[in-house]
Amino acid sequence: MILAAALAWQVGLAACVPLLVRRFGRDAGYPLAAGYLVAAGLLLVRLPVILDDREVAVTWRWLPSLEAHAALRMDALGLVFALLALGVGALIMAYCPRYLDGSEDEQQRVYVTMTLFAAAMLGLVLADDLLVLFVFWELTSILSFVLIGQGGRPAATGPAVQALLVTVSGGLALLTAIVLLAMHLGTTSLNTIVAEPERLSGGPAWVVGTLIIVAAFTKSAQLPFHFWLPGAMVAITPVSAYLHAATMVKAGIYLLMRFSAVFAGSWAWDSTLIAVGLLTAILGALLALRQYDLKALLAYSTVSQLGLLVGVIGVGTPAADAAAILYTVAHALFKATLFMLVGIIDHQAGSRDIRELAGLHRVMPATVWLTALAAMSMAGLPPTIGFVGKEAIFESLPEAPGGPVLGWSAAGLGVLASVLTFAYAARLVHGMVEGPTRQRQLREPSWAFLAPAAVAAVVATTLGPTVAVLSPLVERAANDARPEGTPPYLAFWHGFTPALGLSLLTVLLGTLMFLGRVRVDRWLRAVPTTPPFAELLERARQALLHAGSAVGRTAHAPGPTPYLVRPLLAAVVLAAVAAVALPDGLGGAPGRPGDWLLLVLLVTALAGLLVVRSALAAIGLTGVVGLLLSAWFLTVGAPDVALTLMLVEVLTAVVVMLALRQQPRRLAPVGRHWPVTGAALLAVAAGIAAAAGTAVLTGRDRLSDPGRWYLDRAEELTGGANVVNTILVDFRALDTLGEAVVLAVVALGLVRLTAGGPAEPADADPADEDLVLRLAYRVVAPVMLLASAVLFLRGHEETGGGFIGALLAGTAVGLGQLAHPGGAPLLGRLRSVPLAAVGLLGATVAGLAPLVAGRPLLTPLTLDTPGPVPSLSTSLLFDLGIYLMVLALVVAAVRRLGVPPARPATRSAAGGAR
Repeated sequence: MILAAALAWQVGLAACVPLLVRRFGRDAGYPLAAGYLVAAGLLLVRLPVILDDREVAVTWRWLPSLEAHAALRMDALGLVFALLALGVGALIMAYCPRYLDGSEDEQQRVYVTMTLFAAAMLGLVLADDLLVLFVFWELTSILSFVLIGQGGRPAATGPAVQALLVTVSGGLALLTAIVLLAMHLGTTSLNTIVAEPERLSGGPAWVVGTLIIVAAFTKSAQLPFHFWLPGAMVAITPVSAYLHAATMVKAGIYLLMRFSAVFAGSWAWDSTLIAVGLLTAILGALLALRQYDLKALLAYSTVSQLGLLVGVIGVGTPAADAAAILYTVAHALFKATLFMLVGIIDHQAGSRDIRELAGLHRVMPATVWLTALAAMSMAGLPPTIGFVGKEAIFESLPEAPGGPVLGWSAAGLGVLASVLTFAYAARLVHGMVEGPTRQRQLREPSWAFLAPAAVAAVVATTLGPTVAVLSPLVERAANDARPEGTPPYLAFWHGFTPALGLSLLTVLLGTLMFLGRVRVDRWLRAVPTTPPFAELLERARQALLHAGSAVGRTAHAPGPTPYLVRPLLAAVVLAAVAAVALPDGLGGAPGRPGDWLLLVLLVTALAGLLVVRSALAAIGLTGVVGLLLSAWFLTVGAPDVALTLMLVEVLTAVVVMLALRQQPRRLAPVGRHWPVTGAALLAVAAGIAAAAGTAVLTGRDRLSDPGRWYLDRAEELTGGANVVNTILVDFRALDTLGEAVVLAVVALGLVRLTAGGPAEPADADPADEDLVLRLAYRVVAPVMLLASAVLFLRGHEETGGGFIGALLAGTAVGLGQLAHPGGAPLLGRLRSVPLAAVGLLGATVAGLAPLVAGRPLLTPLTLDTPGPVPSLSTSLLFDLGIYLMVLALVVAAVRRLGVPPARPATRSAAGGAR
């Protein structure tokens, strides 16, 4: 359970952010950093078990029909990535208090989103079921979109959308791969799939491998998807540091390492990773050399180093896996350090342009020398961990599959990428120490601001000579990535080896490139840039938006005709096709005499609707149509549907009355945009189609097999005798919860629209209050609320339920708004936000509670209780959540429609005389 506890702890931290910000302000980052370390400590407790090659796992049944489980599992590979997300996250949280200077709301948004982002990354690397992994994978994409576009700045909208489109498209590729794996292997267990790679072969293996590569490449910014990552630099520095160092982009690296056990050894897999990875490494480094903006330089350097990691993973040996894991750790440390220091420089100097930072070491020495220390690690210089990681990579690349020629070619490309890395690392430091100081007014920031970056820089440096401390965990993680073979023991010094020679060659060529930087810059400016992938994506997006606009243009009309014509025509065409295709024709039972009477009344009411011009008459006739249909449902044995429809009709009438208070009392005449004859013919054809469909699909003597199953098994499985209610809150509870969440979101949107409106009780005009309605409200509202409670409580056994009860309570709210526009007694204090929040929380708790008992999600769970109520079911709590969320929407809509119109200023007597 320790894995679930760590994940729940991280989510709980996010929930506590508002309280922490209210108490500590921007210093809330410090307790949050401590919270990250607590989560890391919870995982480290199990380190001895992990090193002993035993797993730490927890599993709950989730989707039994798909054999999917809400499973978490931690091995050494998952632990490495989890510790990076939490450790670097703690440093970023400790960095934020001195960096953030916006409003309290902005600070709260940053802290909440970043903490949830850490939880999503933690869930991703600990997931042992591919469906669970996919959920967290997509959460990282969504949360990164929010983080990049934080604050609603116009300049951030485009890059945020671009990042979302690229990474979510990769998520769709991953989902397709998961579906194929489930179809061919019969399981979504990651551990099972990785442990038995021989079960996946042939065409499915090629397709799944390709989809996994696409998903990883989009997440880790590999060619041709590399462009989104530099664009994401519009985010604030703490966000950039976290995305680049330990979370978002590392998810693709993790996915490739995890599936190496399945696909490594395949020529297509290995060659694709090596070729694309090393080309991305070289391209990213070249683009980094072209940059003067320090943040852009670091962004392209991330693209380059991620490419180098992908290329090493493609080598497919235990040594290569160990090298990739070690360099992932090194990259997280030096990249987090550099981003934080660049943020400090930008914060202090107001610029990130390296041409304006000459002589910075004289006024900000600690900042510059810490930058130099991190740049040494990035360049692969001793004694840093970057040096050890680069050496391990140089030892691995010559072992690439395809023979010595291809192996040393890969090593050559790796050296070229490293030479370019050395050159831009030297350029970064040289720009701060060379020349006279341009900004003498600058001062060193506080040590509280520098401390997180200093810690990361010192750790990255000291881990070089003491890398043996990491060796057991890295070796174990490499074995988890690929069980075959034994990775080498990590050491700072391996003697005079070919890898050391490649390192010396890198330093020599990098130094020469730096010394000839003027000529190199001139050459780089002459070389054309990479293909405009970002521009192509934007063009495709705009073309899609234009196509959607063209499709929807016909619906942009003032009247209802364009909205109705297409679905009615479609219904007629489908009915005609069905009539030809169905050989049995119409097979319904003949109607009863009472049905014909109801049909005559319906036609009469509809005919009246066509000719009346009074708004009140139209509302009344619409209600009559609904009540007649309710009566019809009641006569055919569907009391739940009849009651729901009747309450909807009553509530609709109340809502329309609220809307029409600010509208003319007479309806506008129908325009001639659609010929009356054509409209009549279409109406008759649609009616015939509906009648034919009803005759074909209803009135059978035999109940359908699913219907019979529900009637026979519903009470046995759920304890409820009302089959309609048990379907909604037990069998299809997940679907019901999704729909209710939509209602809650709409309610919150309406609240946002109403915020700051003029609807205040003190401003209400007594003339707007109707005496009859006020009296009716005081008498009827308590009865309606009592009936609502009865309907809710009896819903599992008889006609009723949370939805029906909420409709009745909502009708009472609407009646109160009609009677008291300034605020009704009793129900006027109801607020949508608390109702929606409590309802969503209750429904979620009811859905998750069965997991604690080892049962599937949303399974009914009954608790025996002493007293007059013999037992309580989670279905009741779930239904209460639905009740509150539906009521929240009704309250929000009624409040929005009940805002009284602004009254014109009363003219003075003098003005009136004029």
